[in-house]
Amino acid sequence: MLRTWRTPLVILACGMVVLLVSFGLRSSLGLFLRPMTADLGWGREAFAFAMALQNLLWGLCQPLAGAIADRYGSGRVVAGASLLYVLGLYLMAAAVTPVDLALSGGVMLGVALSGTSFPVVLAVIGRSVPESRRSLYLGIGSAGGSSGQVLVVPLSHGLITGFDWSGALVILAATSFIMVPLAAALAGRPAAATRPSGAAQSMGGALGEAARHGGYWLLTAGFFVCGFHVSFISTHLPAYIADKGIDPALGATGLALIGLGNIIGSLGCGALGGRYPKKNVLCALYFGRALLMAGFLVAPVGVASILIFSFTMGLLWLGTVPLTSGLVAHIFGVRYMATLFGFVFLSHQLGSFLGVWLGGYVFDRGGSYDPVWWTAVALGLVSAALHWPIRERPVARIAPAG
Repeated sequence: MLRTWRTPLVILACGMVVLLVSFGLRSSLGLFLRPMTADLGWGREAFAFAMALQNLLWGLCQPLAGAIADRYGSGRVVAGASLLYVLGLYLMAAAVTPVDLALSGGVMLGVALSGTSFPVVLAVIGRSVPESRRSLYLGIGSAGGSSGQVLVVPLSHGLITGFDWSGALVILAATSFIMVPLAAALAGRPAAATRPSGAAQSMGGALGEAARHGGYWLLTAGFFVCGFHVSFISTHLPAYIADKGIDPALGATGLALIGLGNIIGSLGCGALGGRYPKKNVLCALYFGRALLMAGFLVAPVGVASILIFSFTMGLLWLGTVPLTSGLVAHIFGVRYMATLFGFVFLSHQLGSFLGVWLGGYVFDRGGSYDPVWWTAVALGLVSAALHWPIRERPVARIAPAG
């Protein structure tokens, strides 16, 4: 049972701030690509590899972080990961070689993000409210990450301008400590899940049940594409804009506009997921991304096209999170939601690794991001098709209760 002060609204508010800080800081790291590589004399692939490694470790550790949260409570996971987040940013500020960056910004931040991101935090929020309000609450919680992109990205740009990239990272490391005390609101162990017969379901049983469900695999494969899209764009869009001869400040503005649009998109997708089949909304979202990116590539690049693209992409940005996590909760229940969504999120981060690294690799060898952009367009169409056949109904174990 939750203590009196740990009401659903308190959990929602504290969870939103944790996601705001965690995701906001992560989203701002793309701003450090050009100044950091120019100052240290690296190619872009060195920075891109560190960010790709971060996404890979984030994904690989996510199921483990989810399993620990499902067994011992999310509060401990968030608190420990937040301290690692602080240390990773601080050591990233002191990096002088690509190996330093890979260990701090790659390995340490990757592990830290697994304990301060959507699967762990949204699982607590999802369990705190009934099914009728769950999709909306998950959408509001997801909007917390979007708010971070709106607030932290411009802050990071200002800090880089005023204190250089190293000083900016030290200040951001101190800022990230705020997540530690907020973890108290996310404490508490989830209640045991039972079958209709009354027998408790184990974590192994939950994983086996999901592994035998075809829709779970389709959802996992589709989320790979989401990771490819958001990580490639958030890391390389500022550099792409500067390469076109446009004021680099517009890169920060573009990321902030993505975050602003994402607040609206996450809330909207959370609400739509409560009224319409979530898998249908996901199909439309991925198809919309593909069309938007294709249009951005064929249109003349200018201030107006960048602003329009950024805000519109924000509307389609992380609305996938409340829909995807909501599907996991709807089909399999909320007891092991952090674990099951953690494995889906692993696929997301594998896509993130490929998108970030491929962007740097292709640019260093060909001087253009265009091949990766068109790959992202094709993957959007593939993901839209993958979600269509998902059967959106609870498994037999919980169907009577549903």
